[in-house]
Amino acid sequence: MPGMAGAMLNVLRLFAAVQAAGTAVGLGLLAPLPGSPHLGADPAFVAVDNYAAVDNYLQDQLDSLGIPGAAVVIIRDGKQVHQGAFGRADDAGRPMTAQTPVLLASTSKSLTAIAVLQQVEAGRLALDEPVQSYLPWFSLNDSRASRITVRHLLHQASGLSSADGTAWEASDTQAPEALEQGVRDLAGASLEGEPGEAFGYSNANFNILGLLVEAVSGQPFGDYMRDHVFRPLAMDHSHTSRASAEADGLARGYSLWFGSLWLQTGVPAPTTGMPSTTMYASAEDLGHELVALIGGGRYADKRILSPESVEAMLTPAVGVDEAKRYAMGWFTRPLSEAASPTADGSRPPLLLEHQGEWGNTHTYTAVVPSSGLGVALVINANDTSAPSRLKALDSNILRILHGQDPAPTVVQEDWLQRNGWVVAAALLLAELVSFVLALVLLLRTRRAVSPGKRWRIFLLAGSALTLDAFLLWLSFSYAPAHFETHLPVIVRQLPDVGFALVPALALAILLPIPRTLWLLSRMLRGSTAVPDAVR
Repeated sequence: MPGMAGAMLNVLRLFAAVQAAGTAVGLGLLAPLPGSPHLGADPAFVAVDNYAAVDNYLQDQLDSLGIPGAAVVIIRDGKQVHQGAFGRADDAGRPMTAQTPVLLASTSKSLTAIAVLQQVEAGRLALDEPVQSYLPWFSLNDSRASRITVRHLLHQASGLSSADGTAWEASDTQAPEALEQGVRDLAGASLEGEPGEAFGYSNANFNILGLLVEAVSGQPFGDYMRDHVFRPLAMDHSHTSRASAEADGLARGYSLWFGSLWLQTGVPAPTTGMPSTTMYASAEDLGHELVALIGGGRYADKRILSPESVEAMLTPAVGVDEAKRYAMGWFTRPLSEAASPTADGSRPPLLLEHQGEWGNTHTYTAVVPSSGLGVALVINANDTSAPSRLKALDSNILRILHGQDPAPTVVQEDWLQRNGWVVAAALLLAELVSFVLALVLLLRTRRAVSPGKRWRIFLLAGSALTLDAFLLWLSFSYAPAHFETHLPVIVRQLPDVGFALVPALALAILLPIPRTLWLLSRMLRGSTAVPDAVR
């Protein structure tokens, strides 16, 4: 009987969430899904069948930016109506296809949200139950950890920081137990705010959710996704491990090096982050997910979620900024791409979207419930110095589909991110020059240093130590705080930065003490040296 009571309680909680979603529909926050009472979409916002223009635009961007490969799928009213693939999947020239799997990065989150809501429907999880009810050992370096609920994690409102959500990204472990270990490693983390109080994006939230699914289902998370999400959705080219994705023809990822060279680059994708970032899928498979969500939880003859759960999943819940909110694994905002600048009096419909950014891939999924439109885009490359260049493609596809011209790309990243490799190279050069100057001075052993010239040694030693201190401060303090991550993650996710930064740091850490001692000894030896004329 306790199990029945718990199931009834979960049903009541889900009903409350659905009731809130219904209120959101009534307020115009969330348009109804197909199969529910339709409020009617403004014809000005209904996507046009301009698929050839989308293909032409993507091909033009591949040519102008040098992007290796991309694939796009478009969904209309619960059906795939278009797919296109461009470029290559690897250096061997293998063609990119709509069936080629790509590392998803953060578009993995919506798939994990489906798995969580399946467990809510099964009565094994409750949205407003604390995480510790299912993982009694779960702890942080913060007493408020006991108040984090499943809903807080889904809404990115647990209070965990972005940095705590990326600490594992420098690892490349593929061990099946890495997911649990990653969650246990959060024991030293502190919350940035009260759980449920405000939005705070952290991959850790969805990694914890994946472990919850694993704990209550009795299956490893990867196996659960294969059996209960991928197979029912006929996502035949979706995977939870790199090995299985590679066996299925995984597209190799590319990074933009030094602002000009697209090079095939291996970037760590540990299983620690499987629920949040390191699942793999093709554009076509992501389209199947969108078909199911637009269709109220059904794909073909398989139902993966009830319409009520889909409604709860897509309901905007936590404010991100003035325009954006976060649902469960989806950002939401008005579909500004649908409105002409001269449009008068029409309110854009709601757009649900998520981007996936990794050191060598970019992915994008979008749903417009009111018009039944879905878009899935995968690119086997990323420009980590200015990811907004590829993000512009996402928005422009939506613009084209709504009869608008593509907008010019506006690079949004700050100077340090755009020029990180330049800064790292300059610091490495400065360290090398400092080393060479010290070495030259040390090798000039036969000439005494007169008292009037000792200031040169002091200047060289002081300048070198200042350079070392600046480099260490920038690398271990300023940059991690600025980018809300850890230095090893910066080095691995921005490979051209790491290429110069790692040797520069090695010089800054290893040389200061011996260099300073050598210079001081040279100065002292010079002060007591016997002039050549006396010998």
